[in-house]
Amino acid sequence: MRINTSTNTVTEQLTEAGRAIEHDSFAIIDAEAGPHDYTDEQWPLVRRMIHANADFEFNGLTAFHPEAMTAGMNAVLQSKQRGGTPIVADVEMICVGLSKPRLAHFGLSTHHYISDADVIEAAKAVNSTRAVQAMRKAQREGKLDGAIVGIGNAPTALIELVRLIKEEGVRPALVIAMPVGFVSAAESKDLMMTVNEVPWVAIKGRKGGSTLVVAAIHAMLSLAEAEQKKAD
Repeated sequence: MRINTSTNTVTEQLTEAGRAIEHDSFAIIDAEAGPHDYTDEQWPLVRRMIHANADFEFNGLTAFHPEAMTAGMNAVLQSKQRGGTPIVADVEMICVGLSKPRLAHFGLSTHHYISDADVIEAAKAVNSTRAVQAMRKAQREGKLDGAIVGIGNAPTALIELVRLIKEEGVRPALVIAMPVGFVSAAESKDLMMTVNEVPWVAIKGRKGGSTLVVAAIHAMLSLAEAEQKKAD
């Protein structure tokens, strides 16, 4: 089933000129991307990531757990009934990049812990990374279960999240696994893609970044708004 987002209001650009540029960009991407095996629900997310980086390699590098899109959409659409679905990020950049009006429309809240004083002290005390300790704090704060977790910077955060899922039964609604880099970035995503217990979207290899996590979440919000309008 093809989802039409052309009538969206909350998750569109705020001006007619802005909307025209974005729509034209998406049309160019559709024309130039070539063949792909993504579903009608998955492609808007991949397309928005291509749009964010002008990099067509994400057509192929992006991988989806079979339940990823359904799980992400449900987490967004049922947010208000659940008291607000948390979005837990490895770095502040993701939280800053997300549109506040779009988040507010769905009752979503953002959380990051990597700069918290207790996280820094814990990392120093046991000679680990702040990213690892931030994921552990998110768990202690009760923010990971049912959350959308976005990781765009720190491979160690993703490795720790996989450990929490496998060893401690943590159950995010969706993991957006896109850490960028040269040390453990590709390996951390490979590890995430072995997880069956929790849905995920991941980028294969070294590429990634906070911008892509933001793009993926914004795509999910756009699809969710289209579903809301259909229901109304």
